[in-house]
Amino acid sequence: MFFDKLQALCDEKGIAMSALLDQVGMSRGNMARWKEGLTPKPATQIKLAEALGVDRSRLLEEQPKAAKPASHDILDDVDVAFYGDYKELSEDDKAVLRDMVKVMRARRAKKNQED
Repeated sequence: MFFDKLQALCDEKGIAMSALLDQVGMSRGNMARWKEGLTPKPATQIKLAEALGVDRSRLLEEQPKAAKPASHDILDDVDVAFYGDYKELSEDDKAVLRDMVKVMRARRAKKNQED
């Protein structure tokens, strides 16, 4: 559970969870939600991990890896960079972003070939 992992990391770093939340500007009410089993959004996980000086993966539960979907969405690999915002976009906006990524990759590949 996220709460347990966060608590263990706080203990390891010698910081109270409430002090950590104060440090990142979050309310202490989050602790109760996490204790109930909720997992915060990726942006929140990143803030907490950075404040603790650890990789975000240390905050996540180990879960069995799901099989890759038949059609791999190229933006899934960079979703964390958008702090989860991508998943909330409309399908039309997602398509535009996918096209932009394809163009950027093609330009980079062309540039690498020229160099």
